[in-house]
Amino acid sequence: MVKIMQCAVIIFTVVCFLGCGQVKKDNTPWVSLIEGNTLNGWNIKGGKATYSVKDGVITGTTIKNTPNTFLTTNTHYNDFILELDYKVDSTMNSGIQIRSNSLPHYRDGIVHGYQVEIDPSNRAWSGGIYDEKRRKWLNPLTNNLEAQKAFKQNDWNHYRIEAIGDTLKTWINNVPAAYLIDGKTASGFIGLQVHSIHGNKKEGTTISWKNIKILTENLEKYKKHTPLKPIITKNKLTIDEAKKGWKMLWDGKTTKGWRGAKLDKFPEKGWEIKNGELIVLSSGGAESAAGGDIVTEALYGDFELRVDFKLTEGANSGIKYYVDTNLNKGPGSSIGLEYQILDDALHPDAKLGSHKGSRTLSSLYDLIEANPKKPINKMGEWNTAYIVSKNNHVEHWLNGMKVLEYERGSAAFLKLVSESKYEKWPGFGLLNKGQILLQDHGDYVSFKNIKIKSL
Repeated sequence: MVKIMQCAVIIFTVVCFLGCGQVKKDNTPWVSLIEGNTLNGWNIKGGKATYSVKDGVITGTTIKNTPNTFLTTNTHYNDFILELDYKVDSTMNSGIQIRSNSLPHYRDGIVHGYQVEIDPSNRAWSGGIYDEKRRKWLNPLTNNLEAQKAFKQNDWNHYRIEAIGDTLKTWINNVPAAYLIDGKTASGFIGLQVHSIHGNKKEGTTISWKNIKILTENLEKYKKHTPLKPIITKNKLTIDEAKKGWKMLWDGKTTKGWRGAKLDKFPEKGWEIKNGELIVLSSGGAESAAGGDIVTEALYGDFELRVDFKLTEGANSGIKYYVDTNLNKGPGSSIGLEYQILDDALHPDAKLGSHKGSRTLSSLYDLIEANPKKPINKMGEWNTAYIVSKNNHVEHWLNGMKVLEYERGSAAFLKLVSESKYEKWPGFGLLNKGQILLQDHGDYVSFKNIKIKSL
């Protein structure tokens, strides 16, 4: 009887091994980002927190009164699938940086970009997507209770992160956490954050990571479906922007709030709305040859304005502010201060102007040259123009860098105007309020994410 029972146990064990209990082998061609007990392929940016590696586990340790510290890959990644495990002290906050950068022109090289949150607090937003040192929360886990519950306190947690095109997806312990569609950044390094600590926070707390592996090829084959509804940021305010009083100046779909600068309605030709982009169509490069400029119906005084734009080779356009469409009823563009949009390399206007360089990209057109060291994204990529005007102090920014500033109405400003093509327009640039204008210069140029905040 004993022998029969022993045989039955053996047979049951073999059957389970071959069928119900066999673990399926993972044939995914993962590449490990940890080389033994070294930090080869990584470097430290930001603060002075420390990192060590032992038995394939990287551990970061907090140090007081130092900025956020990041252990970042030397390699920059575009599209990828990343998996890793981490264990965090319950008193800490951390995150995994993806498609992140450290650029000299952007806030003195501070690390910025997408962060997959590690949040052991009661809020439990681990797996949410934060925009480090830029736009803050993009995809919090406010309504995702399943993901909030999935985090394991004082234990190892598993992340899966997919970054394919403009789509970012995350999972925490195999539970879908975030689903974001956002076109801000296409490439950057991966980073492991040790958050800064101050005050009564205990120094020496740790966070550890292991099994860090990445996939960069055949992603369509290996990507996973998520049941979550995506958060789409294109032509929409972020959470932080809404809190701070920003408004969409263009809704991404219609012509509402805009008209032709010399019309009482939106132009019937020359402009196109397509895939969430407001596009000036090419008509041979002649100023206002097709649809003509478009302007806001509303007037703006002190403001902050942010516009994403994309050039084509040799293109010319502009963003004008403090525009009065009654100043010029004849041929040519309406009159106002202009943030120049131009392909400096191919358009001849880059070498013209009343003052050297004053018609180059992001310059105050015909008046003040933008910093020649300005950061310009590659042709075909989106750039971000930011203009702020407050108490007659005006600044032009390009891709996070301030490229010029001036004082409206100052002696220096009035002198520049007197030496320019604008000298024939009395009071040029001195309106208390005016329209915002997007210029039709006959070249193909795209706009999106047009946002304004009245000050």
